[in-house]
Amino acid sequence: MNFLEKRYQKSPDVVFRKIADEMILVPIRNNVGDLESIYTLNEIAARIWEVIDKKDVQSIKEMLLNEFDIDEKSVEKDLIDFLTDLEKMGFIIAAN
Repeated sequence: MNFLEKRYQKSPDVVFRKIADEMILVPIRNNVGDLESIYTLNEIAARIWEVIDKKDVQSIKEMLLNEFDIDEKSVEKDLIDFLTDLEKMGFIIAAN
């Protein structure tokens, strides 16, 4: 399967919070936030997190191109890298 055809869903063990001007992901381990593993998101990453359960990777890429002033080659590489990192950390899982 082409990476752009993949779908993901958020792990139930991760919470998203906006604190002041920062947007963060906090993994939950044993019912407690793992404060040593906080992941800070920029505006684009937060937008991806917002829609990850609703769109395939190609649709997310197209949405980002429409909403932000970024070029197609960069957005595709950065999107794939970001989603790969989130999957490795267990923050997202492949959806069926």
